[in-house]
Amino acid sequence: MSNKYNKAVVKSRYERSSHTAGLIGVLSLALLLSATVLKAEENRALLLELDGIIGPATSDFLIRGIRKAEEENASLLIIRMNTPGGLDTSMREIIKHILASPVPVVSYVSPAGSRAASAGTYMMYASHVAAMAPATNLGAATPVKLAPGGLGTPKPPEAEDKDAADKDKKDGTVAGGAMEKKIINDAVAYIRGLAKLYGRNAEWAEKAVREGVSLTAEDALNEGVIDLVAYDVDDLLKQLDGRLVVVDDKTRKLQTSDIKIETLEPDWRNRLLAIITNPNVAYILMLLGIYGLFFELSNPGSIFPGVIGGICILLALYAFHVLPVDYAGVALILLGLGLMVAELFAPSFGILGIGGGVAFVIGSMILIDTDIEAFRISLPLIVVVAMVTALFVFSLVSLAIKQRRKPVVSGREEMIGSVGEATAAFEDVGQIRIHGELWEAHSKGPVNRGQRVKVYAMQGLTLLVEPLANEE
Repeated sequence: MSNKYNKAVVKSRYERSSHTAGLIGVLSLALLLSATVLKAEENRALLLELDGIIGPATSDFLIRGIRKAEEENASLLIIRMNTPGGLDTSMREIIKHILASPVPVVSYVSPAGSRAASAGTYMMYASHVAAMAPATNLGAATPVKLAPGGLGTPKPPEAEDKDAADKDKKDGTVAGGAMEKKIINDAVAYIRGLAKLYGRNAEWAEKAVREGVSLTAEDALNEGVIDLVAYDVDDLLKQLDGRLVVVDDKTRKLQTSDIKIETLEPDWRNRLLAIITNPNVAYILMLLGIYGLFFELSNPGSIFPGVIGGICILLALYAFHVLPVDYAGVALILLGLGLMVAELFAPSFGILGIGGGVAFVIGSMILIDTDIEAFRISLPLIVVVAMVTALFVFSLVSLAIKQRRKPVVSGREEMIGSVGEATAAFEDVGQIRIHGELWEAHSKGPVNRGQRVKVYAMQGLTLLVEPLANEE
């Protein structure tokens, strides 16, 4: 009876515990779902800051921000920008994601004194809404480097040939070769296509590319280049409220009266990318990697130089992957190092060494394939690194050569020419003490006890010696 009662009590408690656990699970799930729904239904806007050159780090940050806005079902994405331009590849990657974004994107040039030059102008044209603060400007969208790589501020007209400049004024085209015209025409077609998406001024966009013209915020509004002028973010949100925008070929009405702004800050990954994609840092990382691996290969088992060198090489390769790198520059740098080393092993009256230095400097200068100043390796850095590298290689190989020329301190070769002492008198064969060891010796003449003898040859384990004069 007692056992049946106990089992019934245990069963009852187990059932109550199971019901309680199930109820807690259901409530937790309900709370989670309700929180998700509330977050999804919350009227939120993501604010991204773009301040500086548009490059790989900027592209990564903005693209991840666009994806985050989509994943969190944000109502609006605002890109507050102040940029002089940047890399063409990074700009196009950003624009591709802006155009594909299901979340309306507002590009806003702010605060006063900011600009959206060159690549920033293209981004303004690609956005669903383009806005500017007073005392800001946009334009100057002529590609600087007429080859893959850069898209920055235009070349000054004074630098162009007078006849070419006159030709530009007459027909409105950029003078130059066939490649220049192709790139200019491609840039014009690209920005005109962006302009037609949202009904903005395509004619002025073409002038911004061909002639490098710029506009203030008020003039840009009057010319139909942008959609509105706002003093700050609050003013921007007031003017956006009720505005109709086209997203994914669908017209959407913006509701920004009660919207909450969330500013997205760069994380550690983006900060690291911003550091290593600095061309000067990437350049130094590459050289540190080469030095580290060289030390490890010349001193196997050191471990530390190899580990550091491997990490630096991998970081440099990643940076070069996202930067416009000319690998002919990398080849010239490696060739320069090789020639400087060869000069020490095969003296050529300085020809190899000078050629190596020139190859190293030229390779460093053309390593980054762009004319945008912010993405070029500093010339003073190149000169300093070239000099330090030359001194480093020269010193290292000189030490190796000196070490090689030192007399051997072990083995058969080390015994020849060594001086020992006879342990007892002998005329033909006897024993001598040399380097603290007893050796059998054969002498050409009589040797007194304690007399010093010099080894001139070896036969197996027998030393051939000759007595030193004036020694007793």
